[in-house]
Amino acid sequence: MSVHDELTTVQRCLDDLVRSVGRLEKQLGSGSLEVRRVRSDANHLRESLALLRETAVATAGPAKRPDLVTISDTPYDPSLWVDTDDEGLGARDRRAP
Repeated sequence: MSVHDELTTVQRCLDDLVRSVGRLEKQLGSGSLEVRRVRSDANHLRESLALLRETAVATAGPAKRPDLVTISDTPYDPSLWVDTDDEGLGARDRRAP
């Protein structure tokens, strides 16, 4: 699924949650702390999803390919390696312990 599809699915589920909270609020009354907390949490989720949707839209442009770098098949100049040690083999002209 694409990000857009996932966000749409989450939005539908969140809308169902808000409707269910509304029904509970009618049955239990809106005065209790627990109902107000659930209502507040559902509203925060809506706001967070709206922010996430804006971020996803802003970053979802076409995927940019990185610039390709051509690497030549010709061997490197051996003089580049004169003053280096062979990794893991110790220094030249010395014995390994």
